[in-house]
Amino acid sequence: MLKNILVVKMSALGDVIHALPVSYAIKETFPDAQLTWVVEPPAYDLVKMNPCIDKIIIFHKKEFKTISGFVRNFFPFKREIQAENYDAVLDLQGLFKSAAIAFFAKSKVKLGVYEMRELSGKISKPVIGENAHGHIVDIYLDTARAIGCRVDKVVFPIEIPAEEIKKAAVIAERDNLDMSEPYVVFAVGANWVNKRWSARNWAALVEWLYSGGVIPVVIGNGAADEEIVAKIEAMSSFPPVNLVGDTNLMQLAYILKNARLVIGGDTGAVHLSAALGVRTLMLMGPTEAARSGPYGQIQNSIEVNRACKNCRKRACPNGEDCLSVISVETVKHKISTMK
Repeated sequence: MLKNILVVKMSALGDVIHALPVSYAIKETFPDAQLTWVVEPPAYDLVKMNPCIDKIIIFHKKEFKTISGFVRNFFPFKREIQAENYDAVLDLQGLFKSAAIAFFAKSKVKLGVYEMRELSGKISKPVIGENAHGHIVDIYLDTARAIGCRVDKVVFPIEIPAEEIKKAAVIAERDNLDMSEPYVVFAVGANWVNKRWSARNWAALVEWLYSGGVIPVVIGNGAADEEIVAKIEAMSSFPPVNLVGDTNLMQLAYILKNARLVIGGDTGAVHLSAALGVRTLMLMGPTEAARSGPYGQIQNSIEVNRACKNCRKRACPNGEDCLSVISVETVKHKISTMK
């Protein structure tokens, strides 16, 4: 019977979402165990919404990038990691930074996913389970099975705080989004440029949705997303509701949860939508649906018709606009046939 478990899964947002069912599997099997999770600040709110997690340790990666910052932060962070003796450590990140954390954690059992990189497999034993070549959610769950967890069902434990729901409702009203009316959310941005659909295509979809009495809502964060939404607005006869930069992650979760549909590339907000059980349409190029499509609704993915698809490269070496071959008509047809 395991009583103290450490999970290391720090970033990116979509990857942390994919790992959440591990926490449910642990608590389902070992309900009295204390589950500690190491995460980086951008995904902190996501982990905070997880009722299966008892303790959160934040890894401030930026503070370790300078010599002075490393010296100042290393020992306090090490003490925090070593404050407990763990029955098991699960490194679901599989990188040098997570391997360093697993190395210092006090435990005789250290396991990782089957595809460990940057020598992380030297610290945590890779688990090669039955889903090693399946969806990343199931790959993560294989590590939970390796410590004795049963996986009767796959659950993404996410509970949005009541105060954040109220704030989200205020933001929606301020930005002229009537949440009692049907609306569709566009996640227009992505960290990888080749995971983004063009502003022109989004603008055409805006027109189509309005013509059907459905409100298009754009979400995102940062200058790149603001630039995309500005182009969409310029190309639209009537602009979509613009929530870019207006919500935190918890408030965004509420906006997504009440949408009729969420559309976007292989990026965190779209994976959050799928985790919340919302109908989700994912446009995919450099990554494959079978591995990282919207979990539970892989059929709601559109992959590019290119010989080089699923290359897993952050930028196209041939200079192609990867998702440009996915037409607006293809997306409209998919939407009209989704259940």
